[in-house]
Amino acid sequence: MKNILFCTMAAAVMAACSSTPTLMEYTQKGEPISPIYITGDTTHLILTDYVPMTSDWSKMEISDAYMFGPVSDGELSIIRKNNALGYLNLTNGKTTVSIPILPQKAFATGLTTLKAGDDFVSFCLPIGKELQFEAFIQNVMLPKEAFSFDETTMSYTLQIRKQDLPFSLEGRTYLRIFAAAEDCFFNDALIPLENGRPITDAAQLNRHDPQAQVLYSLMVDRFMNGDTLNDAPLNRSDVDPRVDYMGGDFKGITQKIQDGFFDSLGITTIWISPITQNPTTPWGHWLNPDTKFSGYHGYWPIFNTQIDNRFGDDASLREMLSTAHAHNMNVILDYVANHMHIESPTLQEHPDWITDSILPDGRRNFELWDEARLTTWFDVHIPTLDLERNEVCDAMTDTALYWVNNYDFDGYRHDACKHIPLNYWRMFTHKMKSQHPDRSLWMIGETYGNPELISSYVKTGMLNAQFDFNVYHTAIDVFGKPDHSMKEIAKVIMEGQRIYGCHHTMGNISGNHDKTRFISLAGGAVRWDENDKAAGWTRQINVTADGDPEREALAFKKALLLEVLNLTIPGVPCIYQGDEYGQCGANDPDNRRMMRFSGLTDNELRMRNEVNALIRFRRQSMPLLYGDYVERFCNDSVLLFTRTYMGETVVVGINNSDKEWVSDCGNITIPANSFILRNKTPNCASDCKK
Repeated sequence: MKNILFCTMAAAVMAACSSTPTLMEYTQKGEPISPIYITGDTTHLILTDYVPMTSDWSKMEISDAYMFGPVSDGELSIIRKNNALGYLNLTNGKTTVSIPILPQKAFATGLTTLKAGDDFVSFCLPIGKELQFEAFIQNVMLPKEAFSFDETTMSYTLQIRKQDLPFSLEGRTYLRIFAAAEDCFFNDALIPLENGRPITDAAQLNRHDPQAQVLYSLMVDRFMNGDTLNDAPLNRSDVDPRVDYMGGDFKGITQKIQDGFFDSLGITTIWISPITQNPTTPWGHWLNPDTKFSGYHGYWPIFNTQIDNRFGDDASLREMLSTAHAHNMNVILDYVANHMHIESPTLQEHPDWITDSILPDGRRNFELWDEARLTTWFDVHIPTLDLERNEVCDAMTDTALYWVNNYDFDGYRHDACKHIPLNYWRMFTHKMKSQHPDRSLWMIGETYGNPELISSYVKTGMLNAQFDFNVYHTAIDVFGKPDHSMKEIAKVIMEGQRIYGCHHTMGNISGNHDKTRFISLAGGAVRWDENDKAAGWTRQINVTADGDPEREALAFKKALLLEVLNLTIPGVPCIYQGDEYGQCGANDPDNRRMMRFSGLTDNELRMRNEVNALIRFRRQSMPLLYGDYVERFCNDSVLLFTRTYMGETVVVGINNSDKEWVSDCGNITIPANSFILRNKTPNCASDCKK
């Protein structure tokens, strides 16, 4: 018998204003609710992390494998009776919302989607195991009567029946299937539906489908100067030109959208650096050379709701957004919530809104990224806000919302997430989804840390995704250093699926504005063991240190392998400006050189063309967007995997050695330091020995 709790705790969970969508509206319009991952005999969770937009349920019901523990102040305890696949139902009137519960078991691949028709999906699971499976459309659990089993094909067919759903299947919805056995839980399946019909052609997807995104990260000041009238460099003797304003602006981005730069590359989402007003005076200090810094990067906000005049104005920002949307591209805004510049009138009016720069033991609370991660300061001129205080959090979430309330942005890239308390993300997401229930607003965060810390922010009531720095750091070590194995990459990919889900939208980056350009590490122009910031100040950084053409060609091959990985594994690929052609450079500020659109070398042109082709292949491939990931072979040098969706399979092979690799079955050959990417031919992948 299912465990049932009648709930009178709505006010304690979160006060719901009159405009908050009902459970019915959330079921119809909301994104699929993230699963609950069981973490021990008793798992504690905040209900609004899963259903942030409403708290007006009258009953909670949990499957037989679990029972309710204490409920107080919005926190719910789930006690494990049996380590099984389950669900949590929240009911209001005649409407029930279901949340999958995934057991604490080993992760395994095994669920495979086979085919789809207008109103059905068939799938198979490993035979010979005691199996459980549950399916959901949006956030409604489908009844067992919708399933049938075919003993001839040993497969299940799920009938998509309108009578099983309390809402219309008009527009985009998602079918999810979860499965578990006694000793493991399997990869989940995610099938996008259009008017209730499973999508099998990527041409039916649009820019609001998160798994179909290809991100492009750009720094506004360093991308394209489209309007010289707003140029305002500091032009001071104490500011090195490399850290002064260089003139990039909204007009420049608009021009590059209009001339087809992003279209030709295949980009669906542009991530722009912060655009709020920064100081007109220099700050910070570097000794060699002796220089201060301008706020060209945007990360020192003075006014959180004012456009930096050096990037443009209201009209040019709106023009950029409308032009991007006319080209079927999203634009997400990089937003800084952790700190403000000391010149900010907000801080001058509220000097107590910041954390203490001195720890109780007398030490300076600067750059203690893990020890004091919620209070540490990044620098003396950008105090950290005390967002654990409700009045500070309320005010700062309102200013963050200004940008989607007043402009047609498609979401956010949030800076320094792990240094911001969870209450901020809960409050911000609740406000955003309550005020904009009909808009597709996608949010990705920046957190350096272990997967458990990163995933603690990735829930329906907080962030959609974060950048997967663990994949990035592992990949550049394997591709760029000796004595590293492709097994390390295989391990971190599987770990990501286990922790974030098999159809996560974690960001797979080629680099960013805080990282040395990988190609210069791979080519040896920057040593792995040196101060990579100092390197860019003291010498000219190219791809290699000596200009050796063979070493340079190899570095481009290694950089391309990183792009291949990002564009084919689960997650959302993100290209940092210039990485598509192999821009060289050390760390900040050398990794922030002005973008180049012409004058590329033969190696750079070749790489850009390869990346263009890779993105086109990805965007046309349902297996690479929604397919099941299965590792087929891995050793120290080679990773071979398949992505399968509705019977269509793509084979991906990456060879990170200087020798050609031939599979035991003889059907696959991967050249040295190269890759294969193709639709499956008979017996080419499944026959290869593991």
